Amino acid sequence: MTQSLQGRLMLDLAGTSLQDDEPALLCNPQVGGVILFARNVESRQQVEALVAEIRAVAPQLLIAVDQEGGRVQRFKQGFTLLPAMQQLGNLCLKDRDAGLQLTRDCGWLMAAEVIACGLDISFAPVLDVDRDTSSIIGDRAFSDQPQLVTDVASAFIEGMNEAGMAATGKHFPGHGGIFADSHLEAPIDHRDWTQLSERDLVPFVALANRLGGIMPAHITFPTIDPDSVGFSHFWLQQVLRDKLGFDGVIFSDDLAMKGADVAGGYVQKAQLALEAGCDMILVCNDRQGALEVLDYMTEQQVSGSDRIKGMLKRTWLSWSQLENHPRRVATMAQLQKMNS
Repeated sequence: MTQSLQGRLMLDLAGTSLQDDEPALLCNPQVGGVILFARNVESRQQVEALVAEIRAVAPQLLIAVDQEGGRVQRFKQGFTLLPAMQQLGNLCLKDRDAGLQLTRDCGWLMAAEVIACGLDISFAPVLDVDRDTSSIIGDRAFSDQPQLVTDVASAFIEGMNEAGMAATGKHFPGHGGIFADSHLEAPIDHRDWTQLSERDLVPFVALANRLGGIMPAHITFPTIDPDSVGFSHFWLQQVLRDKLGFDGVIFSDDLAMKGADVAGGYVQKAQLALEAGCDMILVCNDRQGALEVLDYMTEQQVSGSDRIKGMLKRTWLSWSQLENHPRRVATMAQLQKMNS
């Protein structure tokens, strides 16, 4: 693997600072990224220190977090509490111009705060079309109207890009049509291609060329293809790459999720995800599983990806520069007003 290519495994860390065994792990050439969770966070300053530790031992890594807003926001202490995306969608229904402007500002604010702590990306936005069908999506989605999801997500992406962050759309081709939670089981969606293309696929088709990354869902659509999306050559190559023309990074959703177990053990899951076309695979909250995948990738000498570098942050912003930034102050005031 040459220096210009990025390792293709993203893993997590145990605590709020690097443990003794973690620097060597992060330096493995097959590791290309780190994702932080709530357990890695005590304060904003501590997050900055942890990211600095990571950068000191492995400066090339892509550092990520799930900072969507609402109930999926890992960084809270010292950060702006963002609304659930459905609140922004609802605002756009009442006042389209004001709603889209606030959404764009929220995208910018989320991305700017994450970048100011030294990270590269938040896995956002959710492009699922849902209101209250899915047990795991729900108010994480902007709306249950495909065109509104597209319009509001577009504004959010624009804001993220203005801050210097590439956006990642999830969960392709749509997690909003079923109740089941893929963290806990392997969902099956029996809708056909026409039903999906008229609803769930609409935002992905419209925004594919605006996204730096896309994360597929751990869902099987047996009427369309027998394989779960994240392990499917049909979905990732024929649809996402060929039909939609997407040329960014395909991130697997976490291979530790129960929805991924349809593919077998960790090695089988990693192999199938890579063969299907995932550029980077995530193994989180199971260190033993991550080590199994790492051993497999090392033995197979899995080649790196030249796409992943496109997700690295494009600006360098310190918290002192951001803290009293007029756009941040104004957006926080708008959010406070919306919640009052």
